[in-house]
Amino acid sequence: MTMQPKAQDQAETLRSLHQRVGKVECPQEHPGGEVRVFSVASGKGGVGKTTIVTHLAVAMAQQGRKVLLIDADLGLANIDVVFDLSIPYNLNHFFSGERTLKEIMVDGPHGVKILPAGSGMQKLAHLDSQQKMHFLAELDALHDDVEIVLIDTEAGISENVTYFTVASQEIIVLTTPEPTAITDAYALMKVLSLDYHQKHFHLLVNLVTDGDEGLDVYRKLSVVSNRYLDISIDYLGCLPADKQMREAALQQKTMIECCPDSEVSMAFEALAKSMLTMPVPMHPKGTPQFFWQRLMAAEAKG
Repeated sequence: MTMQPKAQDQAETLRSLHQRVGKVECPQEHPGGEVRVFSVASGKGGVGKTTIVTHLAVAMAQQGRKVLLIDADLGLANIDVVFDLSIPYNLNHFFSGERTLKEIMVDGPHGVKILPAGSGMQKLAHLDSQQKMHFLAELDALHDDVEIVLIDTEAGISENVTYFTVASQEIIVLTTPEPTAITDAYALMKVLSLDYHQKHFHLLVNLVTDGDEGLDVYRKLSVVSNRYLDISIDYLGCLPADKQMREAALQQKTMIECCPDSEVSMAFEALAKSMLTMPVPMHPKGTPQFFWQRLMAAEAKG
């Protein structure tokens, strides 16, 4: 996806920024028990979104959390391939009314629960409002068995991407240091901000050569968003490029399983811990969030 001509001034600002920022403070730990919902989105494909989500799921499960991983790429799903899973049913069967969420859920590595999507099902490229509300209701019923929900959205800015991101508590925007990826990450946040009133994002930078490169990307996006958008961006961190990732993918395993002592594995473990210790939102965002019934009940008790 590319930006429209009217945003060329913003893209120019992104290209011209080359400064670095200082160290970002880590969030404080929060008490356990709350369901946390993270959506991972990117402005373009090829930035490693599915790889990031699957590694985070395994890292969080190894830290003792009950993790639900939702493959929300309804047309080009591949989480089952990443984990080498046999999938009898998927989200296409749920949205067509043939199966419930519990019936399509499968077990992944280290106790991770997975709601798989089916590949090549373009008829679900646009979910209608009834399908979306039915999904919210059934997902809400799973809250007793889940602590963390990770959502792997499709690339770009489609109706399904905006649905899953707006309905989650935390939006993680993934990019790489490539100029096109940075520009498209900004475009994604712009659409979510102007059209869907989302004002808070977490930035994660993948495939960096060192920590300074990740901070460079954060600096660029922060400066241009402060100039043109009314949003806040928290720097979640960066992940190093590692040639061994391909070897792990060929084995249909995560680096955490294949090379637990590698730099990238330790980076994923640190990232998972950072996400698990984010402050818990005190109130829903005002949009139809996942587990909204539980959030509203907690607010009423407060």
